[in-house]
Amino acid sequence: MSPLLEFVPRAPGWRLDWDGLVRAFAWLEPLRGCPQDPVHHAEGDVFIHLRRVLEELAALPAWRASSEPDRASVFAAAVLHDIAKPSCTREEAGRITSRGHSARGAIDARRILWEMETPFETRERICGMIRHHQLPMQGIDKPDLDRAIFRASLSTRCDLLAILAEADARGRICADQTGLLERIALWREYCAEKNCLDRPRTFASDHSRFLYFRLDDRDPDYHAFDDTAFTVTMMAGLPGAGKDNWILRNAAALPVISLDAIRRETGAASSGDQGAVIAEARERARVLLRLRQPFVWNATNLSRDLRRQPIDLFAAYGARIEIVYVEVPAEELRMQNRAREHAVPDFAIERMLERWEVPDLTEAHSVRLA
Repeated sequence: MSPLLEFVPRAPGWRLDWDGLVRAFAWLEPLRGCPQDPVHHAEGDVFIHLRRVLEELAALPAWRASSEPDRASVFAAAVLHDIAKPSCTREEAGRITSRGHSARGAIDARRILWEMETPFETRERICGMIRHHQLPMQGIDKPDLDRAIFRASLSTRCDLLAILAEADARGRICADQTGLLERIALWREYCAEKNCLDRPRTFASDHSRFLYFRLDDRDPDYHAFDDTAFTVTMMAGLPGAGKDNWILRNAAALPVISLDAIRRETGAASSGDQGAVIAEARERARVLLRLRQPFVWNATNLSRDLRRQPIDLFAAYGARIEIVYVEVPAEELRMQNRAREHAVPDFAIERMLERWEVPDLTEAHSVRLA
């Protein structure tokens, strides 16, 4: 069990061991003294807010009535939901803002939970809650609400997200707290109407889902004609996770476009401007795409932005895109990377961890965990 989950309050007393939690995890200390906008957080700094959120969560009937695994996931998400505020907080026009802390927080939490060897599905559900924890409080007036809700439902559970949001709202002192709670309640009802409150949003087909998240003004219920004629497999994972081994075991007969191989062929550096390497890889891909030849695109592909550009290229040629995501525990990854013929420096892996976003079903026709 992840060490963090040992602190989940339990019946009959539902007591929060706040002091023990703070002693156990040094990464909570930067929250102390991290300022918040007093309009939205008159209770004080992030450290004070977090304790209030956890106390409110432990008292919520909906949280107490949840299954033990669900309670544990929401508790972990609550502990980590503002973990990135110290790095995102700044002053703009005389007001304190922490814009971007949800997305940054999901990445930071993934690193923390990975180091704790939290099971993959549990970890990603937690990170999904952190990534989307502000969504229920934005209410049903958010532009393109359906797409936002459907996206969230594919990475976490919206009913658990609503519980987290309620604890977050109750854990603050602000003039609009009642309004926040009303928005969360309406948002929860809307998710139920859309049949994605406690389950992922379903689509008519993988291709229909793929097009819905790529194109504006798509009907989520439309059964799109699937004109894909071949499959491109995109690898994703940290260096040393085992991408090359997966290819040898599962796709040895396919052409492979490897950014690492192109760097070695051309003598390009592994850091700095990678424009020439990427341009060469894309040109090789175009040759195969014109032939409608299935192939493997092998690179770390650790962020959504890095994956988007090649996926756009593959989709333009009518390819079906599958992402194979490869992961191993932290210590195993370090050992395997050191054992590679071309080991990646530790500092480079640290930089990659700063943008680590696990692929999800909004990006491709299929995503496989290897």
